[in-house]
Amino acid sequence: MNPSLRIFLQVILLWCAGLGAATQFAKIAVPFADVGLLYPAHADAIGWLLSIISLMGAVLGATSGAITGWVGPVRLLIAGLVLGGAISLVQATLPGIQLMLASRVVEGLSHLAIVVAAPTLIAQITQGKARNVSMVLWSTFFGVAFAMNAWFGLPFVDQFGLPAYFALHGALMLVMAGLIGLCRLKVNIGSSEGASWGLSAFVDAHLRTYRSPFISAPALGWFFYTLTFVSLLAILPGRLPEEQGASVAALMPLAGIVLSWLLVPILLTVFSCVTVVNLGFGLGIVAILSLFMGAPLALVCIALFAVLGLVQGGSFAAVPELNEAAEDQALSYGAMAQMGNAGNLLGTPVLLAVLWRVDEAGMFIAVAGFYAAAVILHIILAQRRKRALAALG
Repeated sequence: MNPSLRIFLQVILLWCAGLGAATQFAKIAVPFADVGLLYPAHADAIGWLLSIISLMGAVLGATSGAITGWVGPVRLLIAGLVLGGAISLVQATLPGIQLMLASRVVEGLSHLAIVVAAPTLIAQITQGKARNVSMVLWSTFFGVAFAMNAWFGLPFVDQFGLPAYFALHGALMLVMAGLIGLCRLKVNIGSSEGASWGLSAFVDAHLRTYRSPFISAPALGWFFYTLTFVSLLAILPGRLPEEQGASVAALMPLAGIVLSWLLVPILLTVFSCVTVVNLGFGLGIVAILSLFMGAPLALVCIALFAVLGLVQGGSFAAVPELNEAAEDQALSYGAMAQMGNAGNLLGTPVLLAVLWRVDEAGMFIAVAGFYAAAVILHIILAQRRKRALAALG
């Protein structure tokens, strides 16, 4: 097989693994009403079925990057897929709420393994422009998975039920694990010899990650993106007229995916990844300011999510641009998983608190402030990287 074609197929397969990981969220979030009907006596615990994966990621994200360096991304990815597939098959039996919650905790570990190992592999098997395009493709996995689950998953649930839905997800995860095993991907990410485990290793992984302006930069900017992405997607459609809410909610994430696919690879031929990220945040602020100048809210919602596609694509591409070593890339993707999950956990409560205590205008000002903080933070980290490189001569 032609080497370029082989790498292309490997990238698509790794992206499909990402779709499987995102579906670990979507299979609960998309048919959320149906999931709630499974446990009518435990309505207060249903929200935890969705959010507990984010909790695991927020705690263990950076450590997962270190583990990738210790055990290797291929083995970690296959283990994550097998574990995730097995957990979905268990969930297909519709266990009691306590066992279902416990399964979601374990599934959080599977999710982390996939979303850290897969982009690390993509960054290692691709080079140059192909790498940029591949990382932009990877950055769309969450939005694409949610769209696919909404378009195909809901009709499937209506016809066959949640047990079949969970079982199908589990089977596809196991199939992907087998296919990735057959690919025999070979990536030298370093040796696990001398690796330590326990609390000291946990602390060391975080110190190494967040002390470095190279490793931490994509993740720290990503935090501000995730702080508003899911929360605005949940809040904004409800602020629109009823006849507009559903269509705008569907268009918002799709706008970001389309712009990311079409524009980010072109911009990356001219600008650095961090510059593209800052451009996305800056245009997000402009979109919000246009609302105060009389722009329709529906148009602002779509435009805001479209320009945030620059942040989405640029952030994932920034990891290999700023970090040449595969082990550092794994740490950086682990930090992105950690900050992304932290943003998802905090975003909706924070913005709802602002909305309730102030008003809609105050909420948008807060969002613009988050984006300004992200730009300032990226500028500070860029200066630190410049000084670090100058010190090396």
